[in-house]
Amino acid sequence: MEEIWTEKYRPSNLSEVVGQTPITGRLKNYVKERSMPHLLFAGPAGTGKTTCALALAKELFGELWKHNLHELNASDERGIDVVRGKIKEFARTAPLGEDGFKIIFLDEADALTGAAQAALRRTMEKYSRTCRFVMSCNFSSKIIDPIQSRCAVFRFRPLKAEDVERYLKFVAVKEELNIDKEAYESLTYLAQGDLRRAINGLQMAAAANVDITPDVVYQAVA
Repeated sequence: MEEIWTEKYRPSNLSEVVGQTPITGRLKNYVKERSMPHLLFAGPAGTGKTTCALALAKELFGELWKHNLHELNASDERGIDVVRGKIKEFARTAPLGEDGFKIIFLDEADALTGAAQAALRRTMEKYSRTCRFVMSCNFSSKIIDPIQSRCAVFRFRPLKAEDVERYLKFVAVKEELNIDKEAYESLTYLAQGDLRRAINGLQMAAAANVDITPDVVYQAVA
């Protein structure tokens, strides 16, 4: 089975992240200082929130990044039990390596119930010496104020068309695709700043026809 291109070509470090230079610049400073606060990444889908969280962990922890990072999707596990169970269990154990903390990445944190967010706030306070939380959400207004006030908030914007097109061309070269210039424009237009949607569209078009034209794009994506 062919690998999903959004994972195959996900940037592995902060310098490779597309279109969010002010944010990646601040995250690189955390890596340099070997210290960071809790973080809240807010913004639309496909703008690099998960990619930045994973790249940050890789640069901070090196080969130990998988041991010092625990990733959860709050839309799958949104109740208070996940905070009392999986999150607290990981937070209370010591990190591996020289860094004094590890990271819990909570994707789609705005899906957590109010009770779960209240419990999470208490967990953030209790284990702040050994654990940092990185949370992503589409709507920061759905995150309770006591959590927001404990985080450095980063607001991700939809990617510019030229950034999306440049990354599509990178993928196309790697996959040796035959694609029209107008097809890039079609994919970029349909993506509306969502790089994940653009790459998925490119993969669907490539599966439909070896010669990718705007018509192929619209037929594959529609």
